[in-house]
Amino acid sequence: MTFGNVGRPVSRVDGPLKVTGKAQYAAEIPVANVAHAVLVTSAVGRGHLRSIDTRRAEQVPGVLHVITSGNVPPLPGAKKKTDPNDRILQVLQEDEIHYPDQPIAIVVASTLESAQEAAFLVSATYAADELHADLMPIGQDRYKPKKAGPSGDADTKRGDVEAAVNGAAVRIDQTYSTPVQNHNPMEPHALTVVWQGEDHVTLYDTSQGIFAVRKKVSALFGIPAANVRVISRFVGGGFGCKGSPWSHVGLAAIAARVAQRPVKLALTRQQMFSLVGHRPKTIQHLVLAADRKGKLLAVQHESVSETSRFDEFVEPAAVVTRMLYSCPNVRTTHRLVKLDIPTPTFMRAPGESTGTFALESAMDELAVELKLDPLQLRLENYAERDEGEDKPWSSKSLRECYEQGAARFGWSRRNATPRAMRDGCWLVGYGMATATYPARQSGSSAVAKFRRDGSLLVQAGSQDIGTGTYTIMAQIAADALGVPLETVTFELGDTIMPETPVSGGSQTASSTGSAVRLAALALREKLIATALADPQSALHGLKADAVLLSGGQLTAQGQPGKQDSLSALVARSGGSEISAQISSVEKLERAQYSLHSFGAQFVEVRVDEDTAEVRVARAVGAFAAGKILNPKTARSQFYGGMVWGIGFALEEHSVRDARSGRVVTRDLADYHVPVHADVPELVVLMVDEHDPHVNEIGAKGIGEIGITGISAAIANAVYNATGKRVRDLPITLDKLI
Repeated sequence: MTFGNVGRPVSRVDGPLKVTGKAQYAAEIPVANVAHAVLVTSAVGRGHLRSIDTRRAEQVPGVLHVITSGNVPPLPGAKKKTDPNDRILQVLQEDEIHYPDQPIAIVVASTLESAQEAAFLVSATYAADELHADLMPIGQDRYKPKKAGPSGDADTKRGDVEAAVNGAAVRIDQTYSTPVQNHNPMEPHALTVVWQGEDHVTLYDTSQGIFAVRKKVSALFGIPAANVRVISRFVGGGFGCKGSPWSHVGLAAIAARVAQRPVKLALTRQQMFSLVGHRPKTIQHLVLAADRKGKLLAVQHESVSETSRFDEFVEPAAVVTRMLYSCPNVRTTHRLVKLDIPTPTFMRAPGESTGTFALESAMDELAVELKLDPLQLRLENYAERDEGEDKPWSSKSLRECYEQGAARFGWSRRNATPRAMRDGCWLVGYGMATATYPARQSGSSAVAKFRRDGSLLVQAGSQDIGTGTYTIMAQIAADALGVPLETVTFELGDTIMPETPVSGGSQTASSTGSAVRLAALALREKLIATALADPQSALHGLKADAVLLSGGQLTAQGQPGKQDSLSALVARSGGSEISAQISSVEKLERAQYSLHSFGAQFVEVRVDEDTAEVRVARAVGAFAAGKILNPKTARSQFYGGMVWGIGFALEEHSVRDARSGRVVTRDLADYHVPVHADVPELVVLMVDEHDPHVNEIGAKGIGEIGITGISAAIANAVYNATGKRVRDLPITLDKLI
């Protein structure tokens, strides 16, 4: 018997701590005798450091050390990559400058103010080289990477694309682009580092992947991973930039080791634009070929994106085209251009968010050319299986998403003629697009402990990046063991706990949630077995399948008088708890299926006819993502993705100075993200879906699907309102006037 906690809209268990200010983030950890570190960064974007003068900085009262490439301790693992998603760091081991604002020194002082003043006084001279920081013109610098992110080969092909395009009645041939975007979580990157001797260290880090930080610090300093402890109880947003350890982590650890005292380092908002990755610019060429009825005959999707000269990151924008629609002839390619920029990184729905903008805009253009309803065009090309991988779907409820979303939005009221719908001075437009994201699962671990006081403690070294992980894991564990939710405590964020994957790729619920369930089920079996083997138990000698566990009690089926309290059972065992630990692996049957969440985005925009101001008036998102573990936290995730999509389409754009390569939109005054006034009524529909194949809990990831498709839906709605097609995001006034 279970208590049905999974599926209920339970409020966040960590909510009271956050709203009362009791939740401690990485820069707030109280550590005795802490010093403060501030980074000094380069004034040029490419070249070599000729000299660095630290004399004035060292004279500032309270300054303990100014560390540069001239006095930094050598790090044996400075150039090592500890996994495929790792980044090459700049930790003062060389004088070469690879990108603007690269760290060239770190100041350590007894107060933050002293460190900031001293950092300002550090001066340097450079031998600057010619710099290239713009993806245009592409020229001949493109190269083919080995893989398109975690999603497979850089290029794929099925059928004869050229022949199908040449023989098609209708063709769309257009280029779409998305700009550089930067992560702006409410909490900037920060950490506090405490060394215990020369080879043991604790890092309180704001991280989406504490075990990756442990591996990186272990490799950097050449110390055993077991000697590195990383703690991250609360993360104020990550969205991908906190998924990998960056240079400031290694530099803070160096500073604390040199100073021989704890060191705290927090990046400034401006440094967030250069030191922790970004979403790279993409230029995407789409060719769609179809017959007069709208059936796709061929699709070609070529994506070019930027990477740094010293490392590699691929934005897998064309991957979504391989599977989203039924088409016999499909070719996708990815190419990279090396620039004098920091290494890009994952940003919410990397690949899918950028790729669906291009693909779904092109589908809308095809619908216009055919004079066909955009929704009908998508139904005409509905994929009954994944034709890219040649596999059946584990589950797919996209038709239901289209149907429910269109009905709630009122899509049937759409007038297909641009500029035909008005409300006073506002031109009204309707647009729609398909949303999708992979349903990933990785191996994970968890431990469940039933304690003498009747409580259940579950631990996994995961991260809660604001998605509600504390809450849903407690719900999963309570139902699996059969105990009330209020008796369950879930703990995370510490590398001394069982290892889990990065909280990225919308996989935490799928991966760690499955491990939590399996650990609770293993504990259930262990508790029952302990009772059956205990001569003092009323259940002694029964068979396991004759025993029920509910409400903290073991009961013989059909014999309610035969009971044993779990608390009493633990007490008689002689210990303080009975525990079970499980290390799960990806569910084996997943290999037989293609696994994705799907959705449909419907948007109404209003465009001022005189000023070209664009407002999103309302939006409906319908999503099918397997079992919804908690509708309240899930709705927040869908909302967050949709809101970000508004910013993606209309506002977000990191602007680089072509001469220096430096980002000039370096704060939230210039880098615009949606505020409350920008966000209209949002409606989220969660379509019921059962998927027995995806993982042990039947849930698909939802953290990223909400941002996919919606930027295209907005662009399509703008076209419907104005008759102007914007293929280069963001959609700003100058592109409509």
